[in-house]
Amino acid sequence: MEPIPFYVAGQPATSDDTLTVRHPYDGRPVGRTANATPDQVEAAIAAAAGVAGQAAALPAFRRAAALDHVSRRLAERADEVARLITAENGKPVKWARAEVGRAVATFRWAAEEARRFSGDLQRLDTDPASAGRLAVVRRVPRGPVLGITPFNFPLNLVAHKVAPAIAVGAPIIVKPAPATPLSALLLGELLAETELPAGMFSVLPLPNDRAADLVEDPRLPIVSFTGSGPVGAAIQAAVPGKHVTLELGGNAAALICEDYAADADFTFAAQRIATFANYQAGQSCIAVQRVYVHEWLYDGFLPRLVTAVEALRVGDPTDETVDVGPLISEDAARRVEAWVDEAVAAGAEIAAGGRRDGATYPPTVLTGAPADAKVCTEEVFGPVLVVAPVADDEAGFAAINDSAYGLQAGIFTHDIRTAFSAHRTLQVGGVIVGDVPSYRADQMPYGGTKASGVGREGLRSAMDDYTEPRVMVLTGIDL
Repeated sequence: MEPIPFYVAGQPATSDDTLTVRHPYDGRPVGRTANATPDQVEAAIAAAAGVAGQAAALPAFRRAAALDHVSRRLAERADEVARLITAENGKPVKWARAEVGRAVATFRWAAEEARRFSGDLQRLDTDPASAGRLAVVRRVPRGPVLGITPFNFPLNLVAHKVAPAIAVGAPIIVKPAPATPLSALLLGELLAETELPAGMFSVLPLPNDRAADLVEDPRLPIVSFTGSGPVGAAIQAAVPGKHVTLELGGNAAALICEDYAADADFTFAAQRIATFANYQAGQSCIAVQRVYVHEWLYDGFLPRLVTAVEALRVGDPTDETVDVGPLISEDAARRVEAWVDEAVAAGAEIAAGGRRDGATYPPTVLTGAPADAKVCTEEVFGPVLVVAPVADDEAGFAAINDSAYGLQAGIFTHDIRTAFSAHRTLQVGGVIVGDVPSYRADQMPYGGTKASGVGREGLRSAMDDYTEPRVMVLTGIDL
């Protein structure tokens, strides 16, 4: 198996520290690459710092052209890329195809944003002392970016680091998740086809315990991290002087409101919740984990939800008909199993699923789980739903807020007043009305509150995070 190169300052490279990537479903090897050496890491950092001024001065048409090229090439190789995602990540190929489609759009939108990232004009003659003055406010790159990405979306979450960096003219170094580096390396291959300056991007596979030097290097003033809360907190504490953005996940909740009682409503909500609690084997920070239902609807809704969950097909993720594949590893599946077993020992009942098979854990529905059980309070990151009745909308909002996390919530209602009440009340980064909290459009601001992180992804939002305003005041202007 030929080793796949990584990229140091835009050039393919390798090392003797080889890394074999295995399929989560059956453990077979699917690719081989290598970890970057300390010297290669230093070369990537030095190149990023050295090219920062040139990158910031790149005209918009060159930045947009590179982004358009990557978008187009991903679309051309979509089936190949989807199968690579499935091979290293284990998600069903139909969901891998959806991820590729999102990455195609992410780079296309970034190209559009690069073309219109122009700044603002501000009249200053609102005060007599500033007559004849006009402020030009432009955003300039803070400097090179370090992007650290997780395993669950090994292409599109890399795209969400890389695309906004190129759009604003900031060099970027990507450290992909050790379990899933191959999609990021393919993206590096496509970037290498562009006319971006040497040094503007690097893709460096590294074990997590060797990432500290990258995080702490002062030549990388921005750290954009997506992953677990404890790691994110450690990064933030280690580099208090840097601009750090963190997307740290959550335990997303959905609420079935009192007015959402028609038969068609039940069917729609049950199918959406079943699908998006399990679509990445639950390994999504906005996968549905908690479901609250008005108590007078509960007995009618629960069987509908269980039926929808049990209808999901579990198995080999390369099968076009499979809905739910394995978790990223057998250890991850064992952890989910332990959390479910702990909840059951404390009084929860299993309404569906609950029996592990290697790295695969079946879609599982729990009722009666104690409020302090891990499946209620922590991020399961597995295909587990906890369902509970609530007295009314206000009690449902309170239950959603009773969490250390605050990423997104889904509110199933037809009442616009309830929707605005939820938007005002819920302590989350996004409220999805009429659907699951798992909905995300890649161009919208995306991120959370509390333990779910700081900053926002989404193309324009990330571009703002990667830049800072610079003001020029013009004097003696006839306005």
